[in-house]
Amino acid sequence: MPPVESLLVLSSAALAGLALLGGFAAWGWAGWLKLKLRELDARSSGAELPAVGQRIDLADLKERIRKLEAIAAGVDL
Repeated sequence: MPPVESLLVLSSAALAGLALLGGFAAWGWAGWLKLKLRELDARSSGAELPAVGQRIDLADLKERIRKLEAIAAGVDL
């Protein structure tokens, strides 16, 4: 059986490591919550999509319209 001093050192090191890991996890969680809060604030303030996002949405809508027109014309894609 290992000496008591070794067990004390190992257990205190493990406890310190867990405390450090928990602290970093809590810090990361708080940062993630702040990020989500900023996203919600930006969304509620009526911020528009960036130009790239608008172009992607517009291209998607054009593609859907093209498919619907093809279906209406009886063309098989």
